[in-house]
Amino acid sequence: MYKIISIITLFLACLSYAKAQINPLSDPDNNAGWKINSIVSDEFNAKELDEERWYIVGKFKDGKPFYKHPDKPKKKVWTGRAPSQFSGCNYRLEDGMLKLEVRWEPDFPFSEEIRVPVFGDPLPYENITTACIIGRKAFKYGYIEIRSKAADAEVTSAFWSMGEKLEFDFFEMYGDGRAKGKEHLDSELWWSIRDWEHLKGKPSYTERKQMGFRGADDFHVYGIAWSENGIKYYIDGKLFSSVTAEEATQWAKENREVPENYNGYVATKPINIWLDNEVFPWHGIPKSKEDLTLNGTPEQKKGGYMDFEIDYVRVWQKE
Repeated sequence: MYKIISIITLFLACLSYAKAQINPLSDPDNNAGWKINSIVSDEFNAKELDEERWYIVGKFKDGKPFYKHPDKPKKKVWTGRAPSQFSGCNYRLEDGMLKLEVRWEPDFPFSEEIRVPVFGDPLPYENITTACIIGRKAFKYGYIEIRSKAADAEVTSAFWSMGEKLEFDFFEMYGDGRAKGKEHLDSELWWSIRDWEHLKGKPSYTERKQMGFRGADDFHVYGIAWSENGIKYYIDGKLFSSVTAEEATQWAKENREVPENYNGYVATKPINIWLDNEVFPWHGIPKSKEDLTLNGTPEQKKGGYMDFEIDYVRVWQKE
């Protein structure tokens, strides 16, 4: 009996160890010595979203969505890119996935605020609701990986982050470039480092590159190795692009009006992860429930929603 118990205990310990040793897809043998940061990572296998890990934007209170900042109660967090508005109801955990929903919802209690946006023209909030969750804990540098599939509609599925006067967009993936002249968008990876201190949110470095597939057709793994020396971008474990800190600075000097001593590599501060859907009006706005769900399943067409599906978010760091 003692031997049987010992064998079972050893087997369970090995399973636990194997589970703990998940490594980046681009470094399966962990030659870089990565250690998972379990505080900011999530496998989304629970029945409910961990609200100690994630802040849900637009949760309802007294019949209306509210938008308080997770760390600064007197400050509002972003309501969403008009005409879409973040709703705290637009997510679900299903089959071990986080699914962020874009919904055709004209009866939603939309904000009446119309303000001049940072990018694009001022528009009212109407018809479309989207989802947004924000990581409550910040981190600096590491290897960031997501396995996901973009929503197959005229909306973006975004994996990005914010820091102090810093925005680091891992991707803003447009689901369906159906409009004339937009056909390339749904197979394009767009990522950026944005400077909110000196450039008012304009990129101090950005790239748009063709992936060779539509981001909404299937799941893929996107990995970002981020350090003080630069960024390496991986898709499905293979190097897709890279930039050094020096190259980012040179890009900024060539493409922006900046001082001679400007450091274009502003991604040097702690960040909080954001996952959301947005409407990019300059690419096209879904005009109806049928338009939004054109590529959807029968269930999605009936319900008037489309999903940005996320299998996991993982962050590794070094000692």
